[in-house]
Amino acid sequence: MFSSSSFFEFGIKLYGVQVLRYLIIAGGAFLVFYVVWKNHFYKKRIRSSFPERKNITTEIAYSFLTFGIFSLMGVFILFLSKSGLTFIYHEVAQYGWMYFISSIFIMLLLHDTYFYWTHRLMHHPKIFRHVHLVHHLSVNPTPWASFSFHPLEAVIESGILLLIVFVMPAHPMAIFIFLLIMTFINVLGHLGYELYPKGFLKHPLGKLNNTSVHHNMHHQFFNCNYGLYFNLWDRIMGTNHPDYNSNFEKVAAGNKPDAVK
Repeated sequence: MFSSSSFFEFGIKLYGVQVLRYLIIAGGAFLVFYVVWKNHFYKKRIRSSFPERKNITTEIAYSFLTFGIFSLMGVFILFLSKSGLTFIYHEVAQYGWMYFISSIFIMLLLHDTYFYWTHRLMHHPKIFRHVHLVHHLSVNPTPWASFSFHPLEAVIESGILLLIVFVMPAHPMAIFIFLLIMTFINVLGHLGYELYPKGFLKHPLGKLNNTSVHHNMHHQFFNCNYGLYFNLWDRIMGTNHPDYNSNFEKVAAGNKPDAVK
């Protein structure tokens, strides 16, 4: 039986894991593209300008706050699991390795849908400044912005885990891998550099997946490009920016399109 101290210890460990993951992935990307090889990769940079130091400090500060809220959600899910109220399971053999692997892709699909629609909701004029404005303080985002959320947005973002554990069998390690993939994609979206090659959007994978240019344009124009992993809902709902493809091709070719300077 878990005691209150056990839940507290779990929360502290979970917070530490999130911070470490953030420092390694977001910090590593920042070190490579904004410090060590800044000039080498400049031709792949989406915008000509770089954000000011105060903006980066704000991104990091809000991200550390976000991890606190994510940790509280993790503790809450642990409590629900210990109470037998979730579909969390601990033996891979219970559903097999095929399901274990498939469940990660199901989580990504669920999250992509959840993210698109909650993201659009947060852009409603009556909600935006109270919930989502903090994230859009990063008009010219860096990898540190990947978890820079207002506390209310952090609660909404963490809600995907509640949805997952309530609707499908989920192994803790599958959830961990899902969150790891989410972090990599999130950092890529806020990288400020386009790593995919010219012509990528003409390939089936390019039509399916989002790019750094895609999310960077969202930070500039706000009312477009709402997707996270995939470019499905933006295509279905007609919310891709009309200049997305042309801007991507310019950036991928090493140019800086006027719309994203």
